[in-house]
Amino acid sequence: MGFKAGVITFPGSNCDRDMAVALESVTGTPALRIWHGDAELPEGLDFIALPGGFSYGDYLRSGAMAARSPILKAVVKAAERGVPVLGVCNGFQVLTESGLLPGALMRNAGQTFVCRTAELEVANTSSIYTSGFVQGQVLRIPVAHHDGNYFADEATLDRLEGEGRVAFRYKDNVNGSRRDIAGVLSANGRVLGMMPHPERAIEPAAHPSLGGEDGRALFENVVKSLVAA
Repeated sequence: MGFKAGVITFPGSNCDRDMAVALESVTGTPALRIWHGDAELPEGLDFIALPGGFSYGDYLRSGAMAARSPILKAVVKAAERGVPVLGVCNGFQVLTESGLLPGALMRNAGQTFVCRTAELEVANTSSIYTSGFVQGQVLRIPVAHHDGNYFADEATLDRLEGEGRVAFRYKDNVNGSRRDIAGVLSANGRVLGMMPHPERAIEPAAHPSLGGEDGRALFENVVKSLVAA
């Protein structure tokens, strides 16, 4: 049957195709495309991805309306069952707005849209997303966002640190995120939200300055972890 992944598309998503292409490139199986208005997920999904973009035009708060779309109820239930969920950029915003991850994504500290390649330091190697990395390893992954400044109160930040739930940190903080946080894991390590775009760094032909294929390893880690389980 192959690896069964689903990519959610909201009105305003613009990285859903990139995510689907990345997943098919790594798994060899086309990803299922799922519309935000659907009430149920396809049966037997191994993995769910919430892509980047500007869901619902970023009205109210980025990700706030998408977090209340019909499909998110099913995504939350799936996550509670242990189905891995990856939210990238706008997908990260949706995960925090839905309560699947703590904290919030605020306007970048410089009040400008940031579009560049960022260096990320691997801060956790025990999750399905990071198990193939080495602690402290540096990855080059593109970022493109206006509201990527991760914020949480000190108690929450301390808890995330103490529980090893910070997945990635910026080497050079591009948006003002508290404690340089670029990616956060759920308590069970199955949900990951990150602002950088690993799906844009999956091809060996990509120039190293754009991340090369550093992002590909994240998807490979997931597949290997789930197949081995």
